[in-house]
Amino acid sequence: MRGIEKAHQLLESWVAEKKIPGAVVDVRIGDRMKWQAAYGTAALDTIFDVASLTKVAVTLPGIMMLVESSKLSLQDPVQKYIPEFRHGGVTIEHCLKHISGLPAGIPDFEERYSTVDAMQQIFEVNLEAAPGERVNYSDLGFILLGWIISRLTGQSLDSFAQDAIFTPLGMKDSCFNPSQALHKRIAPTEWDGSKYILGEVHDETSYRLGGAVGSAGLFTTAEDLSEYAGVWLYPEQCSLLTKEMVDTCITSVFDGRGLGWQVQGSPGVTLSCGPLWPAGSFGHTGYTGTSLWINPVDKMSVVFLTNAVHYGRESLNVFRELRPILHEAVLASK
Repeated sequence: MRGIEKAHQLLESWVAEKKIPGAVVDVRIGDRMKWQAAYGTAALDTIFDVASLTKVAVTLPGIMMLVESSKLSLQDPVQKYIPEFRHGGVTIEHCLKHISGLPAGIPDFEERYSTVDAMQQIFEVNLEAAPGERVNYSDLGFILLGWIISRLTGQSLDSFAQDAIFTPLGMKDSCFNPSQALHKRIAPTEWDGSKYILGEVHDETSYRLGGAVGSAGLFTTAEDLSEYAGVWLYPEQCSLLTKEMVDTCITSVFDGRGLGWQVQGSPGVTLSCGPLWPAGSFGHTGYTGTSLWINPVDKMSVVFLTNAVHYGRESLNVFRELRPILHEAVLASK
């Protein structure tokens, strides 16, 4: 438990030094340990805007469930399902691995209150590289994947997630566009010039597209994300994804990118879990200050939720240095 005590001290000091306003951590190691703790302004049941964790907690399993049911193939072009998208060489796998060649976002992606049609901008955007050539992290690829899920299932992405993921897994505090009744439990994110954003998605493009897209928009708790991590650690105990689908996502790796997840072990690629986590560990981060890391060797999951943008975006550089320190401290507790 020395590692946990160190993690506890680190988090208390980061709050005291106003590096973060508060945080919730949930650590599980097989059936040997479960550690949950809240710091600063947060409580164990605080709901966070988890930003890009939406990609791996909603869009990735949604796509893989459709693959498993033979409704699509990873090699299918996006254009097969979204004819309005003009790049025929971009496949579903390309989008999942962030090797589509798409830019990170639309040209005015930081314009939260823009009235320009963001959907049309995505359909018309130019590629920055040939598909499959290199990793270029892109929200746009996952937005397209979310639209594919909706078109194939006949459901909005938020309805699909509720029916196919949240309810079966007992993720009772997970949703898109949370109701007003939940706002008292939600951690505010960033000052937008007149108010702190609370209960609305922080990501500007997601906000312009209605708050429920494949790249961002999920609100959830550390408890719910830990339950979700179990899908990947114990697929044989869950009907959501088969072990074959799980293995496909984390073994087909290109320059540190599996399907959806970042995967530890590629030379020259430094990940937010730190260099000491074993090869094959996988995880993802969210811009607002969230992360989920899974270590299959030790059956370990670590959920770390905070709001790194609450004190301003200049805090993000410091926060990126903090994540590996925390995860290596937790690793020492196994």
